[in-house]
Amino acid sequence: MNQCILMAEIIQSPQLRYTSDNQTALSEFTVQFPSMRESDPPSQIKVTGWGNLAQEIQEKYKVGDRVLLVGRLSMNSIDRPEGFKEKLAEMTVQRIQALDSTSVEQAFTVSPDAAAQSSSRPAVASSGAPQPPATPTPSPAVVTKTAEPDYDDIPL
Repeated sequence: MNQCILMAEIIQSPQLRYTSDNQTALSEFTVQFPSMRESDPPSQIKVTGWGNLAQEIQEKYKVGDRVLLVGRLSMNSIDRPEGFKEKLAEMTVQRIQALDSTSVEQAFTVSPDAAAQSSSRPAVASSGAPQPPATPTPSPAVVTKTAEPDYDDIPL
């Protein structure tokens, strides 16, 4: 399943259009988010919303708003006039939420139990002594693993 969650800032106003049969609303806008390295410039991506969500985006969001986007990513190829194809990522948004300073903290705050489970290193208290790792709680969901093919025997 292709699912992506992105926290970004809107840098281009949402533009509302309709499909050729005037049945379905379509909203397109551009967002910007920090790159992985501080030395690199921020990254940008085109975001598209459909239907009632497109109308909501047009009404509620503007340039400068920080948003949390949930949707799916796709890659589009564009023929450039210079004679080569350029690949651009695009996000089709399924949910969008405005972020303020308190909701940003809530969205990205990790509970101490989750942090202990995701870290393989032992937690260190302010005194410098290692703390015992947290005991993970079993999940009620049953997960079955299917056998994966072994590609090591295939000659190259």
